[in-house]
Amino acid sequence: MTTAPDIAIVGSGINALTAGAMLAKSGKRVALFEQADDPGGCMRTEPLAEGAVYDPLATTFVLWVTGGAHGVLGEDLARHGVEFCTTDTPTGVLLPDGRALTYRMDRAANVAAFDAAAPGDGAQLAADLDAFGANADLIFGLMGGDPWSKSTAKLLAREAWQRKPRGLAATLGDSLQSMRGWLEPSFDSDLARALWAPWCLHAGLGPEAAFSGQMGRVIGFALELAGAPIVKGGAANMVRALVAIIEEHGGTVRCKAEVAEITSAAGKVTGLVLADGETVAAGTVLASVTPHQLYDRLAPSADHAEDLRSYRYGRGNFQLHYLLNGPVGWTTPGLDNVQLLHLTPGLDGVSKAVNGAERGLLPEVPTICVGQPCAADPGRAPDGQSVLWLQMPEAPRVVKGDAAGDISVPADGTWSAALREAYADRIEGLLANHIDGLRDRVITRRAISPSDLEGYNPNLVGGDPYGGACTIDQFFLWRPFASSRRHDTHLKGLYHIGASTHPGPGLAGGSGFLTARELGA
Repeated sequence: MTTAPDIAIVGSGINALTAGAMLAKSGKRVALFEQADDPGGCMRTEPLAEGAVYDPLATTFVLWVTGGAHGVLGEDLARHGVEFCTTDTPTGVLLPDGRALTYRMDRAANVAAFDAAAPGDGAQLAADLDAFGANADLIFGLMGGDPWSKSTAKLLAREAWQRKPRGLAATLGDSLQSMRGWLEPSFDSDLARALWAPWCLHAGLGPEAAFSGQMGRVIGFALELAGAPIVKGGAANMVRALVAIIEEHGGTVRCKAEVAEITSAAGKVTGLVLADGETVAAGTVLASVTPHQLYDRLAPSADHAEDLRSYRYGRGNFQLHYLLNGPVGWTTPGLDNVQLLHLTPGLDGVSKAVNGAERGLLPEVPTICVGQPCAADPGRAPDGQSVLWLQMPEAPRVVKGDAAGDISVPADGTWSAALREAYADRIEGLLANHIDGLRDRVITRRAISPSDLEGYNPNLVGGDPYGGACTIDQFFLWRPFASSRRHDTHLKGLYHIGASTHPGPGLAGGSGFLTARELGA
């Protein structure tokens, strides 16, 4: 059987669905092909127990609600039932000694809280966020726009005219500051430093990495503006709505439809071949896959052999999910409404855990990101119960040892079920120090290792949820390769999208949005 959409899309994650919805709305005949049983990529919602649901992978949509794709598709999503939920306290930090600091969608409250931690820290927070706000058009324009477009050239020309070339260079240079370089000179309180330090992990960076400090300010600005929204009822409702937009405009989303080959002739894409032998003719193809999947398997390119050899994937991710009897029961008051709470020893603790994970060691004290979805969306659990969503962003992809020396590691470095549960026990032990009677109230515990993540989605290589290391040499103009230009590839009509491409990972749909715009949506 041969079908002939205008545009065929490989994959069905946030970028593929965004592009598909925008292009279908613009009148293009769109067909998406997904090898998994269900669409959505990292957007999934599953039962945790009877009456309780959880998002096993991605859950927070702050980048979506503040991004360009939401501006285009937001009304359609609402029409299809998507509702974003948030509390007024998007984040906070809890130290091992029980001290805590929270961050609200209220500048005055945040300034007061930071000043209470250390006099002057609140004023510095306000100054740093105001300084970022003054540069927001430039920073967001470069981070989210097409770096090779006329609009970006005009943006840089205007900024150079207003700031003078040296002033523009200074602003861009300041943006390369590391998280440690921002926090240590700015805040006297270890709590203030500890609140921001873990956020670089959610950008795939460590606290000593270039640009990680700027990402801290980006996140602080966005959280204050929009909170940490989740989708009411689970992330799968976002998937259902995007699929509905595609289908109501005549498009299709096919699951259990693995793409085996992207075909071409005379340097131009001609369509797809599915694993079952079916051919799909299409003059334009978007591939939301990793560079190795695209240039090694689907559309081999000898020109990219060296690029693929040197392309690096980042740290793995470890997930742990709970259904508890009763409320969470923090021993430190004031944390019940914090949507993303980090348990960490602080800046040095984050640095130590990152360093160990990058060398293949299980961190002795990992950074624990605790999501409390029921704080914003109580319907995710039955009355009298609570769901906890835990993410540990400092997990080695290949395990070479245990920093604490307590956990036996398989000789081949793989994440066995025994290793997964042993590491989950370590995390639970740290969590139990701060939650009354945690172990006695567990109804369900579900651990997901880096290798389990790759089993969910082959784009999560070794459990890396960011499509590749996000260091500066693999970002902006240079993502995925130094030679990359827009989302173009070696074949005319073939476009590379997804977390491995500009503007990188996150639930914003950025590369799908930019490519759809380029194609006339």
